[in-house]
Amino acid sequence: MENMVNIKINGMPLSVPSSYTILEAAREAGIDIPTLCYLKGINEIGACRMCVVEVKGARSFVASCVYPVNEGMEVLTNTPAIQKSRKMTLEMLLSVHNRDCLACKRNGSCELQTLCNELGVEQSDRFDGAKPDVSKDESSLHLIRDNSKCILCRRCVAACSDQHVGVLGPNCRGFDTHIACAFEKPLNEVPCVSCGQCIVSCPTGALTERDQCDEVMAAINDPEKFVVVQTAPAIRATLGECFGLPVGTNVKGKMVAALRRLGFDKVFDTDFGADLTIMEEANELLERVKNGGPLPLITSCSPGWIKFCEYYYPELLQNVSSCKSPQQMTGAIIKTYYAEKNNIDPKKIVVVSVMPCTAKKFEARRDNQDAAGAGIPDTDIAITTRELARLIKMANINFERLPDEEFDPALGITTGAAAIFGATGGVMEAALRTAADTLEGKSLDSIEYKEVRGTEGIKEAVYHIGGMDVKVAAVSGLSNANEILSKVKNGEGGYHFIEIMCCPGGCVNGGGQPLQPAAVRSFTDLKAERAKALYEEDKNLPLRKSHESPIVKTLYEEYLENPGSHKAHKILHTTYVARKKF
Repeated sequence: MENMVNIKINGMPLSVPSSYTILEAAREAGIDIPTLCYLKGINEIGACRMCVVEVKGARSFVASCVYPVNEGMEVLTNTPAIQKSRKMTLEMLLSVHNRDCLACKRNGSCELQTLCNELGVEQSDRFDGAKPDVSKDESSLHLIRDNSKCILCRRCVAACSDQHVGVLGPNCRGFDTHIACAFEKPLNEVPCVSCGQCIVSCPTGALTERDQCDEVMAAINDPEKFVVVQTAPAIRATLGECFGLPVGTNVKGKMVAALRRLGFDKVFDTDFGADLTIMEEANELLERVKNGGPLPLITSCSPGWIKFCEYYYPELLQNVSSCKSPQQMTGAIIKTYYAEKNNIDPKKIVVVSVMPCTAKKFEARRDNQDAAGAGIPDTDIAITTRELARLIKMANINFERLPDEEFDPALGITTGAAAIFGATGGVMEAALRTAADTLEGKSLDSIEYKEVRGTEGIKEAVYHIGGMDVKVAAVSGLSNANEILSKVKNGEGGYHFIEIMCCPGGCVNGGGQPLQPAAVRSFTDLKAERAKALYEEDKNLPLRKSHESPIVKTLYEEYLENPGSHKAHKILHTTYVARKKF
C-alpha cells in the first residue's frame, strides 16, 4: 500500500499518496490549477509557468505539475501574487501570438483563450514589440501547422515522440525558438505517419486538421453528383462530445439524422466494411496457417500504422494483411456492386467518409485504392469527427433535439463484431469470432475474447482453436508497436496474429476525435469511456459475428463469390511500398 502524506492546500488538510504532485493533490481536493504545457504521462516539464503556486518555506513560486508533495507541506494556489503572475504569463504569450481568434478553428476550444477569459486577460499591448518570424506548413494531406499560434508548450513534440516518430522538435534558441521538423523540412518530406496525435495534444490552433468541409458541401450541392456518406464505428461514441454530451455517449441515431439533414443522398455504416474486412482477413489468416504463409499476419485497418511500417519496418510488409481498411472497402463496394445494382455511374458517386483518424485523409489518396478502375478513388473525401461537428453547426442543425434514425438499409445491417473495431483489440476479437467458427466447423457460443480487451498498450493471449494453439497480440500506440515489431523482426514472440492500432487505445482515441483540454485528457480515461459505448452496442446487437451478416452473405453470393476469390482480391485488397525515411 502506498505511503500517504499530510498536507494543507489553501488551509484545508489533506492526506494524499506520497507519489502525487501538488497539481494532482489539488485536483483531488476539487481545485483545478491552470496549466498549458502539462499532459499527464506525456509532457510533464513545468515550462509554461501557468501552474505556479506558493509553498510555505520555498523562496519562489513552484510549478505544481512537477513539484512533489511531502509531509507537512502547506500550499496556496490562488493568492493575489499568483494571480498576477499567471496574468503576466498570459500577456507575454499573447504579445507574440496571432490573436485573430474569430477566424481560428480553435475559437471556443482553445485552452489559451479559455485561460484568458477565466483570468480576465484581454488583448493587452503591455509587452508588444518584436515578433518572431513564423512559418505555416501546408505540405501534408492531413494537417496544417501554423506557428503564429504556437505557444511553445511542446505538447505536440512529446506526443510525436510518444508515438516513436519524433519528427517535431524545437529548432533554434531564445527568441527564435520554434517548433518544426529537422532542417526545417516540410512535413511531407519527413517520416510523419499522419496520426494526428499532435493535433489533439495542441492547446491552441497551431495544429489543425486540413479542413474539407467546403469540399463536402460543394459535392452535396452539385446536382450531378450522388453523394454517399459512411461513418466509422468510433464516431458514434465520440461525436456527442462536440455537443456537450458526456464522454462515451452513443449518438448513432442522432448522427444518422444529422447526416440526412445535411443533404447526403445515402447514409451508410462503415461497420459494413468492417464486417467485410473480417471476412477477408480471417480467410487470409486461415490460408496462411494452412499453407505456410508468412506469419504472424498483422492487421491493416490503421493507415497510420501502415505508414509507420512502410517507413520503419519495410522488411515486415509481407506480414501485413493485404486487405484494404473498412473505409476503403466500403467505398470500393459502393462504387462497384452498389453502383451496378442501382445503375449509377461510379464517376458521379462521391464517397465521403467520417473518420476518427487524420491518416484516413492520406489513405484515401494512396495508390491502388481504385476498385472501380479508371482512376476513380474508393473514397473521395475523408473528414474527421471534428469536421462533421463543424458541418452540423454550420447548417444550424439542433443536434440534441434530433430523433434517432437508422442507416440506409442497402449497406446498413451490421454486426457487433464490426462495432468494436474502434477499440484496441476489437479487430482481433472480431476476426477470432469468424476464424474460430470456421476452424471448429460450428457456431461457437463463447465469442468474447476479453484477454485482448482493455486500454493496455500490449495485450497477449493464446487461444486453443480448431485443435491448435493460436498466439495473438493486440497493440495500440506506435511505441508499443515498435516493441512488438522488434520482437517479430528478431524471430521472437511466436505470434500467429497481431492487431496494431496506430493511436493509443485505438480509433476511439484517434487524431481526428473531439478535442478535450488537458484537464480532461490528463485525468479522464477517454479511451476506456469511449470504448465502453462500442462494447455495449456489440452486446446488444442480434448479430455478433461478421460471417452471419445477411448483407455480407448476399454480397459474396451475388458478386464476390467467396472470401479470397480473384474478384475479392481485385476489389478489396491492396499493396504497400517501402518508404525512405529521409
